[in-house]
Amino acid sequence: MKKVEAIVKPFKLDEVREALSEIGVTGLTVTEVKGFGRQKGHTELYRGAEYVVDFLPKVKIEVVVPNDQVERAIDAIVKSARTGKIGDGKIFVTSVEHVVRIRTGEVNEAAV
Repeated sequence: MKKVEAIVKPFKLDEVREALSEIGVTGLTVTEVKGFGRQKGHTELYRGAEYVVDFLPKVKIEVVVPNDQVERAIDAIVKSARTGKIGDGKIFVTSVEHVVRIRTGEVNEAAV
């Protein structure tokens, strides 16, 4: 099993969720996060004063999928989250060694 974490623009969340649902992903976790990469923030004007926003709002989407579904999940995220502009985000894939469903005690693949 693999954990796929995607950092995307907030307005793309619904599109990514729908794309993952279409390929059979049944559960995901979403966290509101802030960060920056090459985009390096931007300058805003508030009540006549200019200030720099270093950390931009993003959402982190986390899903755990079987090994054979990883590439489909990545493709779904990339296609639905891409705007073609800087700051579209990143995807990280890590191995998951053990999963337990608390309610039933199911483990690993059965728990996902």
